[in-house]
Amino acid sequence: MNAPTAHLDQLQIPADFQSCFERQRAAYHAHPEPTYAERKRDLQQLARMLKENREDLVAAINRDYGNRSEFETLFAEFFVVLETIKDSIKDLKGWMRPQRRKIDMMVHPLATNRVIPQPLGVVGVIVPWNFPLNLTFCPLASIFAAGNRAMVKMSENSQHLAELLIRISPNYFPEDKLKFFEDGNGRGPAFSSIPFDHLLFTGSGATGRAVMANAARNLTPVTLELGGKSPAIVGPDYSVKTAAERILWVKLFNAGQICTTIDYVFIPEAAVEEFVGHCKRLFAERYPDINGPDFTSIIDQRSYERLTNTLEDARAKGARLVNLAGDQKPDPALRKFAPHIVLNPTPDMLLSQREIFGPIMPVRTYRDAREVADYINRRDRPLAIYPYTNDKALAQFYITHVMSGGVSVNEALLHVAQHDLPFGGVGPSGMGHYHSREGFNTFSKLRPVFYQGPVSAIQMLFQPPYTGRAMKLLNLLIKLKT
Repeated sequence: MNAPTAHLDQLQIPADFQSCFERQRAAYHAHPEPTYAERKRDLQQLARMLKENREDLVAAINRDYGNRSEFETLFAEFFVVLETIKDSIKDLKGWMRPQRRKIDMMVHPLATNRVIPQPLGVVGVIVPWNFPLNLTFCPLASIFAAGNRAMVKMSENSQHLAELLIRISPNYFPEDKLKFFEDGNGRGPAFSSIPFDHLLFTGSGATGRAVMANAARNLTPVTLELGGKSPAIVGPDYSVKTAAERILWVKLFNAGQICTTIDYVFIPEAAVEEFVGHCKRLFAERYPDINGPDFTSIIDQRSYERLTNTLEDARAKGARLVNLAGDQKPDPALRKFAPHIVLNPTPDMLLSQREIFGPIMPVRTYRDAREVADYINRRDRPLAIYPYTNDKALAQFYITHVMSGGVSVNEALLHVAQHDLPFGGVGPSGMGHYHSREGFNTFSKLRPVFYQGPVSAIQMLFQPPYTGRAMKLLNLLIKLKT
């Protein structure tokens, strides 16, 4: 039994985790480097699994949410994943090709250097509940493109989807290639304690710290996609009407339950009332029935109560609350939460201290760009920033002076949907990247290989004793390099 398996026993990993890991590790050793054709077939099978089970998958996610907009599921999950898979297949040959690297022909005549991307082995994926298909299948596209095998643990809030994926996955992949697991009974820490060859986690910063600590026991490398309070900044030159249209669409998509959504907004003081007015009008136009199918429910009662408490905390501490739903009465049984703008937020409010993850939007005023940059930089680095301005110099100021995981200019969220851009956080908002080539590289070992030529200058010229010819040649080389 190899070392990783012995360590599994020591940590008392559940039997189903352990047996799957052992089968996948054995399958990897038996066939460590799938061909281009095999990887392409795996990617095509991922797409087939989605397309052939579309209605059941949408229904399962809807049941997990209570009410999840079908459009949002199809747009943000199906469409994005299928596009990701298609692009991965198109670019796969180029990603797999060994890279030529320079060599010093004076020291190593006729030798060559290459960087060869090779599969890591068995990759673990821990999936959150908010975009459970996107955040399962987009990573799997990168993992399979890189030639790996995968074990995927779903969220406890995705019970119906997990049961469906567990049932249908064997129709498309053997378990030594891909296996899904449901959560529950404290299985999360055990999963992150498996000595995977790489572990991808998407979720909260608090849980991410625990995942990283568990993985560190095995020196398992991790990619952490966490959250963060991502701000939008409306420049003084930008149309307030256009800003409201774009910001509100993002903020209310999935009822604000997105790690890269707009957490709060900076607006010039003179434009606040106009912005609020546009948002009230837009909500009435876009969601004439808050209890209808287009406005997504809050995922569970605990999250619903957290948002209620966050709003009441702001009210008690002097904030002005603007209910965008107006006279509409959201049904608490459906966990429909009326979206609110919060004016005059203060640092002691809960909404200023933690990621909101719901349809509550604090609005802050500012006088100049430096004030905005200083405010953001005094806090944890966000997962994204969203400057709205037609002034290229001002947009560049924010890109230069505020570090974040990613940026969308004059829009929010959509940088994540660009399949040739890497996605990832920085500092407290995450580490590592995936999507596109960066995803392929994350789940590959970019292995450096030196091929010696027919003659070895090192062996011929640099043998001891070093006091004679070897030292003279070395000094000559040093002189030529300076």
